[in-house]
Amino acid sequence: MQESLQNIMSKQVVSVTPTQTVQEAAALMSEHNIGAIPVVENGQIKGMITDRDITLRSTASGGNGQTPVSQCMTDHIVSATPDMTADEAAQLMAQNQIRRLPIVQNNQVIGMVALGDLAVRNQYDQEAEQALTNISNPSHPQQ
Repeated sequence: MQESLQNIMSKQVVSVTPTQTVQEAAALMSEHNIGAIPVVENGQIKGMITDRDITLRSTASGGNGQTPVSQCMTDHIVSATPDMTADEAAQLMAQNQIRRLPIVQNNQVIGMVALGDLAVRNQYDQEAEQALTNISNPSHPQQ
């Protein structure tokens, strides 16, 4: 039986609100050495903001550090539940071409799993490799 995400996920989740600035989000990413932060309002997940979102949706278009997170975040949320297996999470990541997956229970973020979390566990090497192949090669047929 495969291990559930409950045992793999990082439980220390840093989050921002939609009204915080991209500068604040970037500072948190730098401080915690992470590339994605869930956007949470009143305990509910509203989106995700990544270092790439900040670069492409704010910096590249002439925005400044005071741009609200809500203007740069991705509001199409792909998430997993704590009882999903590593294989299910890797498939979800591959299908949606994402590297980081919030773990949500009752619409609240309770953890995060990154592709690297799957890769460092030997038993999930194949799942992580397949997910990375699909993420890195957008023309690769989805399975």
